[in-house]
Amino acid sequence: MTGGKNDGIKKQKAKPVVLPDDAPHVLVIDDDRRIRELLSRYLSEHGYRITTADSAFSAESHMKGLAFDLLILDVMMPGRSGTDFARELRRSSDIPILMLTARAEAEHRVEGLQIGVDDFLAKPFDPRELLLRIANILKRQPGTNGPLPGDVARFANLAFNIANGELRRGDEVIRLTERERELLQVLVVNAGHTVSRTDLAEAGITGSERAVDVQINRLRRKIEMDPANPVILQTVRGIGYRLCG
Repeated sequence: MTGGKNDGIKKQKAKPVVLPDDAPHVLVIDDDRRIRELLSRYLSEHGYRITTADSAFSAESHMKGLAFDLLILDVMMPGRSGTDFARELRRSSDIPILMLTARAEAEHRVEGLQIGVDDFLAKPFDPRELLLRIANILKRQPGTNGPLPGDVARFANLAFNIANGELRRGDEVIRLTERERELLQVLVVNAGHTVSRTDLAEAGITGSERAVDVQINRLRRKIEMDPANPVILQTVRGIGYRLCG
């Protein structure tokens, strides 16, 4: 995907999900409304709590009342640029910063890294690469515990890569349909918590609560030792489903 400032990320279908209270909180700072909306939607779908700001001034206002785990900061903004804002932040804060820019020249990356920016990603970029870079930054932070979105989630004898949707049992890759993959991503992000049929249906994964049940049954046949007596993907009667183990 090529082009100008508006081409940093491909448009994704909206899939609102229920996030756990301890989901990493990311502040997206970009003056382009379309980029803010796309990043907010995509990262929310993959387990991050998102707040957006359209300027350095707006970001400062958010940061006075909220604690963030990471900033995604665009370089080219009116008023104070992302580079200037990052330089000011580094005088008093070590919050992780991932900078986005439409300019890929080496001098701009070097300038950002000299300021103390944690990573630098040039537009246009693959959203999956963004997920992996965010996860890698957060892993390096002191006090980070447990799996992060973008990590490989392990349950029973299975390993599921949240970012690319690959499911393995040992060396065997278990083939998933697109809808099964999306369904499992939502359940893994909310592992241990009940996700209602309504939330799964409204997320655009299957379109209806009845279709959710059908997809769950198909998924159980691929991951459960005994699909008729599920241990990993459990039914919460009258509500929805919960991923365990």
